[in-house]
Amino acid sequence: MAEDNAYNSNLTLDEIVFENRNKAYGAYDLRTNYRSVLTKSFIFGTILFLVAALTPFVIMKIQEMNAKESTEVNANLIDIIEEEPIIEEIKEEEPPPPPPPPKEEPKQEIIQNVVPEPVKAPKVETPPPPITKQLETTTGLVNQEGVKTPTYAPPPPPPGPTRSTTVEVKPQVSETQVYTEVEQLAEFPGGINSFRSKVQNSFDGSVMDGDEGTVRTEITFVVERDGTITDVKANGSNRDFNAEAIRTVKSIKNKWAPAKINGQAVRYRFRMPLTMQFE
Repeated sequence: MAEDNAYNSNLTLDEIVFENRNKAYGAYDLRTNYRSVLTKSFIFGTILFLVAALTPFVIMKIQEMNAKESTEVNANLIDIIEEEPIIEEIKEEEPPPPPPPPKEEPKQEIIQNVVPEPVKAPKVETPPPPITKQLETTTGLVNQEGVKTPTYAPPPPPPGPTRSTTVEVKPQVSETQVYTEVEQLAEFPGGINSFRSKVQNSFDGSVMDGDEGTVRTEITFVVERDGTITDVKANGSNRDFNAEAIRTVKSIKNKWAPAKINGQAVRYRFRMPLTMQFE
């Protein structure tokens, strides 16, 4: 018994720890198989790592082995170009330049001269000349050729400094003077034809009983700065006709647009010839 109870020095640590215990318990099995499991795991992991590392290299080698060999073509292009003859292109002949256009001779000026058929002469009333013509010479009842004598001449400019300068001098405008030459004529609303129509429609022809034929006169009046008319006169040869013409002009109450010089309204003497036919 002594020998059976003697300590067995060949026992492992696991056998000593689990002596007299249930060795079928999983912990004893894990401790006894630990080294073999670790060795197998290391070997399996190494093999797996080598497979993963060498797989791309093996695939690349397989692709290189299966790739078709490239065919090299050695074309000596330089020799071919030198051996071929150079053919010059034949240039097409350029067409000759077009001839210059013929010179056109200057046309002679021709004024149409057609004799009109004789017709009954209509009644013509001479309208007042434009302001540019009135400023060039003196106005009157009839036209007359001669030397032009302007009715208005601007005063000379005042002496300035020694240095040459251009000074525009505007004439002085009077509020009381009656002008016959202005920059902007007095104008009746609707124009001079509207004023003539009003005169003809308002004229009382009964004052001319017994007088037949054509009667003429010239009516003059002053268009004031506010557009009213004053100083109405008629200088024809028939007194009755003159009186009725004056009355007719005074009866027209429409205000005129006043005449202007340098943009300022001035008093302006207006002249209007009047001709009527009585039967």
